Amino acid sequence: MKLKDCKIYLVTDEKACSGKDFYKCIEESIKGGVKIVQLREKNISTKDFYEKALKVKEICKNYGVLFIINDRLDIAQAVEADGVHLGQSDMPIEKAREILKDKFLIGATARNIEEAKKAELLGADYIGSGAIFGTSTKDNAKKLETEDLKKIVNSVKIPVFAIGGINTNNVSMLKNIGLQGICSVSGILSEKDCKKVVENILKNFN
Repeated sequence: MKLKDCKIYLVTDEKACSGKDFYKCIEESIKGGVKIVQLREKNISTKDFYEKALKVKEICKNYGVLFIINDRLDIAQAVEADGVHLGQSDMPIEKAREILKDKFLIGATARNIEEAKKAELLGADYIGSGAIFGTSTKDNAKKLETEDLKKIVNSVKIPVFAIGGINTNNVSMLKNIGLQGICSVSGILSEKDCKKVVENILKNFN
């Protein structure tokens, strides 16, 4: 699976599944068309994160989709994930690249042109940019205007995914601005039927 074939990028949040089986939600999302899964776990022990990562990796491998670990290079290496995603307060990209060599994809969060260009320069393979429609999963995320998102897309050569409050109803606003794809958390996981909602997001985005 190559980045250029990925339109829908799922970022996990077990709370967003509101009681539904976490792994089932991920699998159903993949069946609907998700091509990248990022395991984002903020408040669990390293051991639990590792065990969870092994399970999610297994699902991703079965379907041939990319598996990314948020923030933790050690976990990404331990489970042999496809890559790691680094926020602005995580390990510096150039350091991560030095450690991971070319064996792993490195994604970076960028909220403006400066951050995006810097991430590309330092060796990021793709960028996550937002929060485009605000978001319920991050308290401190500032809203990013569509025009600014477009500028970010035009400022770099690497793929850009939009993130932040994206769902079936608003995703069509992100068409035709050069995005590689979109990332969603609760826009997919909070829905009753994850597979169906991903199919609809894809339809509205294409």
